Amino acid sequence: MTQFLDFVPIAMFVAVYFAMDIYWATGALMAAVTLQVAAYRLMGRPLSRELHLTFWASLVFGGLTLAFRNETFIQWKPTIVNWLLAASLVGSFYVGRTNLMKQLLGKQLSLVDEVWTRLNFGWAFGFFLAGVLNLVVAYNFSMEFWVTYKLVGGFALTFLYIVITMVYLSRTGMLEHQQPTERQDGDDGKTITQSGSGD
Repeated sequence: MTQFLDFVPIAMFVAVYFAMDIYWATGALMAAVTLQVAAYRLMGRPLSRELHLTFWASLVFGGLTLAFRNETFIQWKPTIVNWLLAASLVGSFYVGRTNLMKQLLGKQLSLVDEVWTRLNFGWAFGFFLAGVLNLVVAYNFSMEFWVTYKLVGGFALTFLYIVITMVYLSRTGMLEHQQPTERQDGDDGKTITQSGSGD
């Protein structure tokens, strides 16, 4: 259900753009993001940091687009969101002494701090790069191409980052399932616990 809700705003934006124009699409995006947040609230689900940023950025940059009849504002919105996400990962690490990646995924993955740090900065770089790519497409291609990229590119980049993360964790042995096993030392009967970590 949540994956569907996350997809609705961008799908509405693209559909309305190709049916009407960028300004109608911007209004549809603002309405869809607002309904998305309302749906999360009604279901009692927490709002992620990314959804908070997307919601407010959509309202602010969408409002500026409609007020000034200038599509540049809405084209900058994905870049601003991605750069704010990158800044939050880096800023929280240095200022708040908090690793947001570990905070987000720490219950699902048991990793050493060094690996969490690499993931934190790796994803920060990924968000920064996504923001740059959005501007490259916006300023060098047609509006139709940018709108299509907005639909496909964001999901493709996120999937790529997930694959890179999983490959990195797999190659470093961090995804190996470690289950303690017990064996008896034949001479003195001591119980020895092995973690399978390869130490």
